[in-house]
Amino acid sequence: MQHFDSGGVDIAYLDQGEGPPVLLIHGFASTAKINWVEPGWVDTLVRAGRRAIALDNRGHGESGKPHDPAAYTLDNMAGDARRLLDRLGIATADVMGYSMGARIAARLAMREPARVTALILGGLAGSLFAGQTNQNEIAAALEARSIGDVRGDIGFAFRDFAERTRSDLKALAACMRSETMRIDPEELAALPMPILVAVGTRDSMAGPIDAVAEKIPNAELLAIPNRDHMNAVGDRVYKEGVLAFLARHRPLSVPRKRAEI
Repeated sequence: MQHFDSGGVDIAYLDQGEGPPVLLIHGFASTAKINWVEPGWVDTLVRAGRRAIALDNRGHGESGKPHDPAAYTLDNMAGDARRLLDRLGIATADVMGYSMGARIAARLAMREPARVTALILGGLAGSLFAGQTNQNEIAAALEARSIGDVRGDIGFAFRDFAERTRSDLKALAACMRSETMRIDPEELAALPMPILVAVGTRDSMAGPIDAVAEKIPNAELLAIPNRDHMNAVGDRVYKEGVLAFLARHRPLSVPRKRAEI
């Protein structure tokens, strides 16, 4: 992966393919590789004639890992994404985030609406407006001396995942102890770009998809059959739905020359 300085934090990213750019923002305790490369998203987008760009969020993967919760506000994390676009000389891009990445993508669109041509929010529906839940339980699980000391199914699941991905537990705990990352539905509904919300029908973490239809009537909804929060990411229905959405709202064109970096 390549690296750049984002306001004093080292950010790792990948950049593959040619065509209209799609910026990919992964979820909590994940990485660009786990969320977008291994499930086949990068290859899918590149084969479809798109330029796939994915960063490791601060605190994750190969990026810098501050241990101060103040470093992990939505504005700071969305700022990393914006600075990556700046570094690559990209004026506008489609943006797709999953889970926590969906919150970051939404905040980027709110702060920089002229730069986001289409917004795809995966893995979150009604929970997008409620903010991050179970923060204290998850943070405590990440801070526990060992996974054997963790109590509670949700905390255990996140601690187990973080250990399997060899994550910095203190950095993830700091991220979880930051703001609640609630997205204002009125502000989201006022955005000018097309919005797609995609969630698995068995995703208990996403919240009700009906809440999106009620609060953001202009959003398109994609229900991914028989998938939960973890296994919806690489599903064929999800990929095909996103490609169809992009084709409707961002037709392929002759790619422009990349900026020198």
